[in-house]
Amino acid sequence: MSAETSSAADLLLVSKRVMTMVDDDPAQQDAGVAVSGGRVTAILPRSEIDAHRGPETRLVDVGEKPVLPGFVDSHAHAEVACRTSFGTVDVRAPECATVAAVQDRLADAAADGGVEGWVVGQGNLFFDRKLAEGRLPSKRELDHVSRTIPIAIRAGGHVSVLNSAALAKAGIDHDFVPPTHSVTGRPVVEFCTCHHEPTGVVKEMDNLLPFPVEDETSIAAALESQMPRLFTENGVTSVGEISETVDGIRAMDRLAGSGRLPVRMRVYLWSPGTLPIEEGCRWQDRFSLTSGEERVNVQGIKLFADGGFSAASAAVNSPYVHVDHAHRGDIALTEEEVERALGLTGDSRLQLAIHANGDRAQDWLCRVVKHRGGGRTRGGTVRIEHAGNFCPEQQTRDAWEDAGILPAPQPVFIYTFGDYFVDYLGDYGSRGRFPFRSMTDDGWKLSASSDVWVGSEREATNPLFGVWCCVARESYAGRVIDPDQALTVQEALRMHTLGAAEAIGAGASLGSIAPGKLADFAVLERDPVACATADLRRLRVDLTVAGGSLVFERA
Repeated sequence: MSAETSSAADLLLVSKRVMTMVDDDPAQQDAGVAVSGGRVTAILPRSEIDAHRGPETRLVDVGEKPVLPGFVDSHAHAEVACRTSFGTVDVRAPECATVAAVQDRLADAAADGGVEGWVVGQGNLFFDRKLAEGRLPSKRELDHVSRTIPIAIRAGGHVSVLNSAALAKAGIDHDFVPPTHSVTGRPVVEFCTCHHEPTGVVKEMDNLLPFPVEDETSIAAALESQMPRLFTENGVTSVGEISETVDGIRAMDRLAGSGRLPVRMRVYLWSPGTLPIEEGCRWQDRFSLTSGEERVNVQGIKLFADGGFSAASAAVNSPYVHVDHAHRGDIALTEEEVERALGLTGDSRLQLAIHANGDRAQDWLCRVVKHRGGGRTRGGTVRIEHAGNFCPEQQTRDAWEDAGILPAPQPVFIYTFGDYFVDYLGDYGSRGRFPFRSMTDDGWKLSASSDVWVGSEREATNPLFGVWCCVARESYAGRVIDPDQALTVQEALRMHTLGAAEAIGAGASLGSIAPGKLADFAVLERDPVACATADLRRLRVDLTVAGGSLVFERA
């Protein structure tokens, strides 16, 4: 590709291998990328570099190291992840491999007084499966740590365990009746059968519990400290942020405006968690953004149609086999609520993203969307979050196509809980686990994301870990999940770049290296296409560039 201009560039990034992620031009050999005004102006052979070089041009020659577009994480809870790093006790396996190890770490935190009188532990998603005992810590075991300090373990955001003091603080006793809806699904409080006392296990209740609340200043401190560690150091330059609080969005905008947030944020307002949907669609009445649309922008609205598999609250077509009564999860929205959301977001030109883990929730949702005229509204394609993670029947994929929705899967979940579908759903759970090969062959252009939240695995925000998951398909327990559904490295990289950019409505400016696009790049230490599969998750990012500016350099 020849130069389009002879004017001097601000930056010339030169490499033996420029992986553009453009479908018909996947890689340029021995090439330079010219950048001016924060955007790519040309991709040119090394022999033409001097024509773009002026006295102020910065030349960065990375030699054999490949240059890729900056990675895009199309579904993340960055505010939650950053705050969790500050305000919780990390009790995740395998470092805390037993209940006793969890107790010891919580006891150390309790001795320091906790945060605002609470001790909140962060356990893995499917924590009960990852501890040696094969179960969650009990209320009694948490009471052994303290009966006076409220203690909670948030195991992945859908299931939590509370000690007696935390139950009392939350007003949960033997007469407690959970509300019919929370922001993540239908709430459940477990009671023992003998005395009808709460066991301490609650599901889909985290946003209803009186955990310590942080203000904009403390949220900003957490974001400024943790965003580089979680995202920038992993080559991520753009995030589809599932919002938590208005204060958090304001903090992101303030940091971005002062040059202290090196990641672009496309925000999806969580309804009703952040704002009721009516207010979310008129978000300008509640807050303003001043850093510029390329840095922080409201992209859409996020709703929950069901809960999580770990809480057995994902709505599925086959009963859960580990529950002692007939149970297939619950759909948390009504048809009227979905139809109204489609209308409001379409009128506001906002994208609508709806969490639907289970195949029954997806089938139902697609029927409603199709009845309303299909997913391609004025605001963009309707996304179904987690569609593509578990799809045992072809009818569900047919429903996606009929409704015109965009499936938004998470490859990192192959590792996180790929093993557990069979344990929860029997033989039905052995079919359609992350069927990325067949989806790609059928023409679906897939995106990838971390869905980082409370209890995510430590590698979740590393896109190269996600690439490894797509290729190796190895679970937490070391088993290979349906190897016939593996992708090539190139296909997996596309999911984490252009595919993810298109999922957040930014394919015209992000996700590939082409003239006119934003100058966001990740420089890897080695070529991922040439390295062994086992090494993919250990590949490191040497440089991260956002808008033509170097925002991370590995020492």
